[in-house]
Amino acid sequence: MSLVNAVLRPVFDFLLAPFAALPPMVPIALVSLLVSILMLLVFKRTSNQPALARVKRRIHAGIFEIRLFNDDLGAILRAQNRILRANLTYLRHTLWPMVFILPPVVLVMAQLQFHYAYEGLRPGQRALLEVDLARQAGSGERPQVRLDLPAGLRAETGAVWIPGESQLLWRLLAERDGDYELGLEIDGAPRISKTVRVTPKAVRLSPERVDSGFLSQLLYPAEPPLPASSPARAIRISYPEREVSVLGFRMYWMIPFLVLSIVFAFALRGVFKVTI
Repeated sequence: MSLVNAVLRPVFDFLLAPFAALPPMVPIALVSLLVSILMLLVFKRTSNQPALARVKRRIHAGIFEIRLFNDDLGAILRAQNRILRANLTYLRHTLWPMVFILPPVVLVMAQLQFHYAYEGLRPGQRALLEVDLARQAGSGERPQVRLDLPAGLRAETGAVWIPGESQLLWRLLAERDGDYELGLEIDGAPRISKTVRVTPKAVRLSPERVDSGFLSQLLYPAEPPLPASSPARAIRISYPEREVSVLGFRMYWMIPFLVLSIVFAFALRGVFKVTI
């Protein structure tokens, strides 16, 4: 998974860079359109289109039967039974295409999450730096730690040690715009780093750098994983969460992305001659 993320990060950075200064809904809508086209093409190639068309005709026939014989309870129940069985058949025919559609869509959404779910820090804004240590590293005495900050970032507190959580905390102050990399040395282990971005633009932000486990990298693909030998199992920066504006309403970016992907897919199914 780390290798896949290493390939996708620069690709999405390059594709989304021209839209960094625009409202997030512009690139979200464009990516939704591209994803809907991809889903239609894959669905067309991997599904049994004639069988889906037949099933949809049976469903429509059952609906018309209910309307025609709305005074005959027996006919209505038989039609409903046929509609139910046809719907189950429809679901069976769509399961196989989902095997090919869902993985790439999930990877796309995982990358978009770290472009549009968070806002970069602003000059004068404070953030919490959290370092979770492996239990064996933090289960006893306070670890020896050194935090190196580049010019543009400043630590307003020393390291706060929470033994019960095996966690180190600092409060940082962003002093000016820029892309930064802070360094940590813990108990003499090799130096580890964490990116911090101070910017008003919609760019890739990494709120958490985690280990190389499959699930960790699927959920947090925005930064390379921590080395296996690192005493830290996660490093976090408390970026503010972002909400996008849709017709004056503020909402989580994934809602308009999913809605638009579905709307575009249904709107374009005739153009690509796809039965869905």
